[in-house]
Amino acid sequence: MQCPHFDRGSCGSCALMGVPYDEQVRDLADELVERLGAFASPEVWQTPFVGPESGFRNKAKLAVGGSRQGPTFGILDGQFRGVDLRDCGLYEPALAQALPDLTAAVAELGLVPFDVTVRSGELKHLLVTTSPDGELMARFVLRSPGQLPRIRRGLASLRAAAPGLRVVSANIQPEHKAVLEGEEEIVLTEHDSLPMRLDDITFRLRPRSFFQTNSVVAAGLYRQARDWVAETDPACVLDLYCGVGGFALNAAMAKGAGSRRVEGVEVAPDAVASARAAAADLGVPAEFRVGDAGALEDVGAELVVVNPPRRGIGGRLCAALEAAAPAHVIYSSCNATSLARDLAELPGYRVERARLFDMFPQTRHHEVMVLLSRR
Repeated sequence: MQCPHFDRGSCGSCALMGVPYDEQVRDLADELVERLGAFASPEVWQTPFVGPESGFRNKAKLAVGGSRQGPTFGILDGQFRGVDLRDCGLYEPALAQALPDLTAAVAELGLVPFDVTVRSGELKHLLVTTSPDGELMARFVLRSPGQLPRIRRGLASLRAAAPGLRVVSANIQPEHKAVLEGEEEIVLTEHDSLPMRLDDITFRLRPRSFFQTNSVVAAGLYRQARDWVAETDPACVLDLYCGVGGFALNAAMAKGAGSRRVEGVEVAPDAVASARAAAADLGVPAEFRVGDAGALEDVGAELVVVNPPRRGIGGRLCAALEAAAPAHVIYSSCNATSLARDLAELPGYRVERARLFDMFPQTRHHEVMVLLSRR
């Protein structure tokens, strides 16, 4: 992959740019085998799952800089000046095609970009997500709700610029700190969710719901988990940090026990609502509730899935798993360091399978999933 922004030094996000992709994957796989060597022998590792090395991101997180007359959409440099990245080579084709016209229409709305140095202006970020079917969700991150009427008046022009635009919302982030979005989300369209179809499941992605940024590799991750569920064939599955229900719904769809009970727990209400909607569409016996997965003490199930943030699941949940002793645990992690720390606190389990999923090509970031069996 070649990138003019990387070549001229205006963007260094893709730290491995210029390294042949097969070499990137091989080095990352070797690193994970070494970092997790105390828990996973080389024999348990399956072939890494990879997707395309470019054109894979389904979401653009665009910091807005510049001026009202000439806004930039991309990142801010070290002096907080806008660097335009609308032509980034990581975006999925449908997203790459839509961004030039959509951002031009956003610029026509006349919103003043937020200036970090003087803390003035309104538009902080534009977040755009595309579905595998080419539909779009656009979120305006604003300092205040004062510009909502301007966006509402411009909805027709935004849709004309991007015909696949299904959901438009405004997120209000009044605080000046390194947090991308605030707690308040205002949906401005009749639709409040973006259908995200991966294989035979259509997820209902709401504006504040987390979803993997690489649809191809996310689908592979869920297929692998479904295969492991079918292989272990549990009668009940508990999915912790379940998000929009990716692992739980695939567990409910896996071959095996026809009466399998599946429950998901997630702290974000929007994600739980999305998971419930998808389960209703599928007609599967999966239930979802709002809760802090890391604080649970009762984790009784034959198989438990955990997909935590980078910090991992922590000692409290590890202790609960050790006490409940489910026959199997599927652990999906984006941080091998916290994964290793958690595995050290799960001495009652051994790593039976492990696999790298290269969710973030051109970087050293990773997604690794392990199947744990009770000793």
